[in-house]
Amino acid sequence: MDSQMKMAFEKSKTGDKDERYEAYHTILKVTDQNVDWAYEVWDQLVEDLNHKDNHQRSRAAQYLANLAKSDPEMRIMKDFPKLWEVTKDKKFVTARHCLQSIWKVAIAGTSQKEMVMNYMVVRFKNGTDEKNFTLIRNDILHNMKNLYEHLHDEDIKETALDLIETVDDKKYKKKYMDIWK
Repeated sequence: MDSQMKMAFEKSKTGDKDERYEAYHTILKVTDQNVDWAYEVWDQLVEDLNHKDNHQRSRAAQYLANLAKSDPEMRIMKDFPKLWEVTKDKKFVTARHCLQSIWKVAIAGTSQKEMVMNYMVVRFKNGTDEKNFTLIRNDILHNMKNLYEHLHDEDIKETALDLIETVDDKKYKKKYMDIWK
């Protein structure tokens, strides 16, 4: 990792608000592509999933999701449950930021896609007792749409449409179908 990226990770934690924001965007932009330094920050990011600061948890989750494509050792398969826990964070905004980026793990490979899809399907079906479950379902369906657009996998679309069919509330069923138009 070059010194500029090291500085971005440092500033994303310790800089002032503007520096943190700029560093955050720099890291997400760079990690949108495959990088060869993922393991230099991996363990720290996994540790930061439990950081006392919800902003740190959110950033760590989003960075890890982006870095999954740069993970030839497939560490994400072991660390994913820790990442998924952040999608249930006590701070709902943190949970949503993590959940909205979780689809990026699935583009790393077939095993990762199957794992992420399984987690999302289970949450969609069994999460109705969660606060804001309709927003969570919305995010899950957007994740599936993003995956579908990235991978062009008809099974993903079929799964999403099958899940929407299980929704009884007509208002939300229509809202969810609009995602797939």
